[in-house]
Amino acid sequence: MAKKILITGGAGFVGSALALGLGQKYPDWQITALDNLKRRGSELNLPRLKQANINFIHGDVRNLEDLDASLLQPDLILECSAEPSVLAGYNSPKYVLETNLIGTINCLELARQTKSDFIFLSTSRVYPIFYLNNLNFTEEKTHFQLKEKQTIIGASKYGIAENFPLDKARSLYGTTKLSSELLIAEYADSYGIRTLINRCGVLTGPWQMGKVDQGVFALWMAYHYFKKPLKYIGYGGKGKQVRDFLHIEDLLNLIDLQINKLDQFQGETFNVGGGIDNTLSLLETTKICEEITGNSINIEPVKENRQGDVPIFITDSRKIREKRSWQPQKDAKNTLTDIYQWIKENESMVKSILIS
Repeated sequence: MAKKILITGGAGFVGSALALGLGQKYPDWQITALDNLKRRGSELNLPRLKQANINFIHGDVRNLEDLDASLLQPDLILECSAEPSVLAGYNSPKYVLETNLIGTINCLELARQTKSDFIFLSTSRVYPIFYLNNLNFTEEKTHFQLKEKQTIIGASKYGIAENFPLDKARSLYGTTKLSSELLIAEYADSYGIRTLINRCGVLTGPWQMGKVDQGVFALWMAYHYFKKPLKYIGYGGKGKQVRDFLHIEDLLNLIDLQINKLDQFQGETFNVGGGIDNTLSLLETTKICEEITGNSINIEPVKENRQGDVPIFITDSRKIREKRSWQPQKDAKNTLTDIYQWIKENESMVKSILIS
């Protein structure tokens, strides 16, 4: 059945990828991307959206009037809008609160008025920093590694599961997303909205305008490609801190599945990430970037930790994998090669943004 989908944050990395991917697979769907174009580089997606017949609205989820129910009338809202940086929560709290929390409230109000379904992209940063910093791990040659025995519920050698405790501070950014999750549950219960929450780990791939505080794998490849220096920040400056990653195409495949089987997923929360089989330390990322680009760059060690950082995070995504037999297809070499090819093909367009 043809659908009318509104994607908030629709010109951003995640939103545009979902809009373009769904538009290609379902050309009869009416897809609208709404974005305030605040993040530098999002404007580069506008010609891509136009070419794919994706309707674009220059709007802001902070403004209720930009989410006019009488005009939009979506069947489904994909809520991808966010200020995704933990550091931004410390430096620009007002914008983070208004975008990530007030924005979600406004989107929920639109869902209430139009009776549309609601899929929310949350974050792994809802989990408290104190507990993440107290996981049991060892220091191996190139990375930190979770121990098999963990003392915190929801933690295991597979990473962090959905039942990990939530009762301590997690950063202002993470708090806005967790608050949004609570509001989504209330709207679902009060107004009968079909909802779904995906707590995403590190997402990456082509067209991500990576920064130091968000989009680290795209940033790492870009700086190797353009031969610019980097830093290993924190944890002794060794580059052994670890994240799992998920290629944006793998997220697209999951969202496609969830949209078409929403009755089987509604009301649930899933940790969505690459998992234990798709993890990289910065040191390991450097090695792969060197192999792909043929370039070796200077990387300065900075021993002091950044506020809000954690040494290791791996998404335990077994719940969603077991429910629908979904699993990521893109490994580290594939993912970083895809980013490299994108930069190579669009070098003049993206250079000033990626290394600003």
